[in-house]
Amino acid sequence: MIANTQRYEQKVFEIAKLNNETKELRSEFVDRRSELMKLKMESTISDKMLEKQIFPSTVPPVKIEVKKEEEKSFFKRIWQ
Repeated sequence: MIANTQRYEQKVFEIAKLNNETKELRSEFVDRRSELMKLKMESTISDKMLEKQIFPSTVPPVKIEVKKEEEKSFFKRIWQ
């Protein structure tokens, strides 16, 4: 009975230790995620680029569309 009680207490301590470790890892994850979100912000990126003498473009981007030619069927190619 004493051995069972000791095993039970060991498991309780192990569970408490794992719960604490989980909480620490979760809080570290949240901190890193918020730091990443801050680093990905456009204002942060533009500030870092200005330090390196890279300036934002004044010309807006243009979408390039490529139109694919229709493939001619075998018979259309023969008759040309």
